[in-house]
Amino acid sequence: MTDINRHKSSMSSEPSSLTAEPLLTDQVQRSNSMNRRELLQRSAALALTAVGSLALPATAATLGAAQESAPLKRLIPPVNASIPVAFLISEGAVVIDFCGPWEVFERASVPGRKLDAFRLYTVAESAAPILASGGLKITPTYTIANAPAPKVIVIPAQSPASEATKAWIRNATKSTDVTMSVCTGAFVLASTGLLSGKRATTHHGAYVDFAMQYPDIHVQRGARFVETGNLATAGGLTSGMDLALRVVERYFGQDIASQTASLLEYQGQGWLNPSSNAEFAKPIRQTADHPLCPICGMEIDRSLSSTYKGRTYYFCVREHKQIFDASPERFATQ
Repeated sequence: MTDINRHKSSMSSEPSSLTAEPLLTDQVQRSNSMNRRELLQRSAALALTAVGSLALPATAATLGAAQESAPLKRLIPPVNASIPVAFLISEGAVVIDFCGPWEVFERASVPGRKLDAFRLYTVAESAAPILASGGLKITPTYTIANAPAPKVIVIPAQSPASEATKAWIRNATKSTDVTMSVCTGAFVLASTGLLSGKRATTHHGAYVDFAMQYPDIHVQRGARFVETGNLATAGGLTSGMDLALRVVERYFGQDIASQTASLLEYQGQGWLNPSSNAEFAKPIRQTADHPLCPICGMEIDRSLSSTYKGRTYYFCVREHKQIFDASPERFATQ
């Protein structure tokens, strides 16, 4: 298919209502100003609530090195139906985390197949519109109470899930081919307990927070994506597109996935190599002139500092300062 607009109009995706509107309320303004740091701040806040009972993952070895996913069986698409893909969204959902995979699944086209490869829809806890990053307003297609059973679930970075949403993820995953998270959406998936004892990854800026909050998960540094059974986790942002292309490959083969990437003019090759985030496999080294946050190793905000045993430490977000202040001996440089 060469006419991309004609191809797009022919898809059977069930449209959500999406608009970018002027931001008028305090809640809307908060969503509009959301950025990557605020996403990490959310994961830091979750870690803060449990820091007293969590063991510190002190070394890269504890966190786990990037590993290639074990070979998985090819997924079998239905013969007389499109593959239903549910995009779970809530307040603050990061647009590229779900729209990147959405475009991948929407553009996938299989020659000779009468039906569209995938049927896409959004799902939220309620039917009320949500505000994604940048102020994008989305009216969900379905709620967790009436959504069709998905074969693929996509969980982008977003607000922490309610107990009802966690229950929906757990129940739906019993029959999915793939339940995948993107970026810090891994925190949502992990909160269901489904990743317990398994390998997983997330945005590189959240490795430590993730390991602190979920010490029974084997965090994979430097992994573009990790697959374990019908669960999969992608790194940050564009990693979700690579994982989506990998899902297309598992259903329809490498040629179809490659054609999909070409149609999108997507130059990335990460979907062919799950260890292609290797540059994030080792923590960044800090120097006296370039200090890093002692909690996560990310760039600092010099307005956030604490002094311990005569040395000043700086932090990327206020929650990490709070974690440090609660137990400075655990994080202080020896």
